[in-house]
Amino acid sequence: MRVLIVDDSRSSLALIGRLVQAATNAQIDSSTRPFEALDLSQTTQYDLVLVDHIMPEMDGVQFTSALRQREAYRLVPIVMITSDMDRNTRLEAIRAGATDFVNKPFDPTELQARVANLLALRAAQVELANRANWLAEKVEQATAHLLAREEEIIWRLARAIEYRDGDTGEHVSRVAQISQLIASAIGLAPHHCRMIYLAAPLHDIGKIGIADAILCKPGKLTPAEIGIMREHVTIGARILENGSSELIRTAELIAQSHHERWDGAGYPDKLSGNDIPIEARIVAIADVFDALCSERPYKAVWPIDKAYAEIVGSSGSHFDPACVAAFCTKWPEIEEIMRDTTAQAVGF
Repeated sequence: MRVLIVDDSRSSLALIGRLVQAATNAQIDSSTRPFEALDLSQTTQYDLVLVDHIMPEMDGVQFTSALRQREAYRLVPIVMITSDMDRNTRLEAIRAGATDFVNKPFDPTELQARVANLLALRAAQVELANRANWLAEKVEQATAHLLAREEEIIWRLARAIEYRDGDTGEHVSRVAQISQLIASAIGLAPHHCRMIYLAAPLHDIGKIGIADAILCKPGKLTPAEIGIMREHVTIGARILENGSSELIRTAELIAQSHHERWDGAGYPDKLSGNDIPIEARIVAIADVFDALCSERPYKAVWPIDKAYAEIVGSSGSHFDPACVAAFCTKWPEIEEIMRDTTAQAVGF
């Protein structure tokens, strides 16, 4: 423990220092100048401060008030040594943050007892704070571990769905990356961007409930088959509904609404404009763009420039104009993502 003593009298400093040293094993620093003592407390964390009331540069009340303004000294005990018995003076000192008082002339035994008791309380306080920090760190580690496991399960499930859809799993990876770039460009918070990145791979989870004959059919679907295929958004939302984690709740929004259109002509709820969750508006662009650039049983690969032009041309009709503008802003990075794909040909 470390103790700071502030008194403009060198003889008082020496006496108080000897008494404190005899009663404790604390390391003691002292100063006759309050401003110097404040500088010391800036670079050293003290566990107890004893300050004289009447000093020429700054009195004990002002010193206490200045020290209490620092977060590191919010709970450190401060003892004022004073010969002033006036009630108003003591109230002023208490309001400034004084913990206790020692009267001048002081009784050495009383001073030592007060110092020892306050240092013992401070030691217990520090131990509790350290224990709380340790527990918080352990909770943070456990939470991070759970989140990592949740993320792993999501990615493995998303890849399994892609394989069933005749893909290698790269589609969900690219959609996640592009969605994160768009989210960042429109100014969403980093945490929100990451939630979208992690939830985007589950946008088509409802396809698990669509028959293979429709899901993998070469050529165009009939109107009846299109109606069945569109049910995947509702199936996906049901699979993800009532999630207890932010990640699953975000994934539900995306699964339910990523086929809505800005102009209200989408499905399943005919939402339009800002009524469509922002997460779904972002993933809609990434999903359509990558699908256009990828080979499917019912279509050939589009050249990437043609797919880009399709996204830009659909601004204000299919897609949120702000999200399309963000897509354009991030185009060099998106193009690089597409070029880096090696597991599946894309339309260059």
